[in-house]
Amino acid sequence: MYIIDYLWAMKKLFIFTFSTLSLLISCKKEKESIQVSSGNITESVYASGKVKAIDQYNVYSTVNGVLQNIVVNVGDNITKGQTLLEIDNITSELNTQNARVALDLSAENNRKGSDKLEEIELNVNLALEKLELDSSLFFRQKKLWEQNIGSKLDLEQKQLSYNNSQANYQTAKRRLAQLKTQLQNELKRANINYDINQKLSSDYSIKSSINGKVYDILKERGELVTPQTPLAVIGKADTFLLELAVDENDIIKISTGQKALVTMDSYKGQVLEATVDKIYPIMNERTRTFVVEAHFINPPKKLFPNLSAEANIIIQTKKNIITIPNNYIIDGKYVLVNTDEKREVKLGLNDYQKTEVLEGLKESETIYKP
Repeated sequence: MYIIDYLWAMKKLFIFTFSTLSLLISCKKEKESIQVSSGNITESVYASGKVKAIDQYNVYSTVNGVLQNIVVNVGDNITKGQTLLEIDNITSELNTQNARVALDLSAENNRKGSDKLEEIELNVNLALEKLELDSSLFFRQKKLWEQNIGSKLDLEQKQLSYNNSQANYQTAKRRLAQLKTQLQNELKRANINYDINQKLSSDYSIKSSINGKVYDILKERGELVTPQTPLAVIGKADTFLLELAVDENDIIKISTGQKALVTMDSYKGQVLEATVDKIYPIMNERTRTFVVEAHFINPPKKLFPNLSAEANIIIQTKKNIITIPNNYIIDGKYVLVNTDEKREVKLGLNDYQKTEVLEGLKESETIYKP
């Protein structure tokens, strides 16, 4: 009796197991399918980047020195030409003072009545008086000689004196002209040297080149400053743009005026719209990307420099076209119809989810997921 019951139980278990296995196999054979339909598709280019203030730039010094004074604070609004930071410039100030002294001395030497000019001008006047006297004596002696009065030796002596006086007068005039030119050149050099030292002195006072806002101060008072060290970050106040990096493979598709859909970690769940304004025509060799600038159409209420952003720049949009999911495509050109029949199709535009079908499928046809 017990043996019969055991055999009957084993028979029921076998039947149950076989039925379950058959059901699983049957379910496995059923493939996922969809009906082909029409819809819209948008081609876009991905770009990542950050928010920047308009005209944002790092402030640098053109001279070496020690940061002596920080005139502004982070968050301050500033005007063009306003002093931001001051660098210790004692040496420069001394050089400027020396240049000013040299300029004043040179100006004094050029002034009429100065000792140098008076000395040379006196020599010129004396040479002129001597020339006039010797000229008078020579021509008087020459006239007497023509009347057979006097000796030839007297005439020659008077002529020699006259010639020497002419040479001395011309030499004195040249010396005066040379001195005037020299003094004028010295004055010009002194002026230039003074201007250079004033300019160098002004370089120790770092000024803003825009009306804007101080976004960051990167150095502390007393730190050493070099021309390679950024000191501060400034830009337009509360006016921002997007700086995006576009891969070299996609840059030829980008044009100014294109729309971009932007997402930001700071505004999760929101899609912001922007417009491409500028494309920088040189590639960054390290990242193999191009810089593209865009502006927000309706910017959010609060933005800060260097916030991260991602954008899809829209290249083109097609409406009411036949599309299929990308995961239904086999080898880039086939789809499954009638469960296991491959059909070649001609594909067009695609995005991350679906692809346009140009030829090979009609609307409402059924295709199967491979």
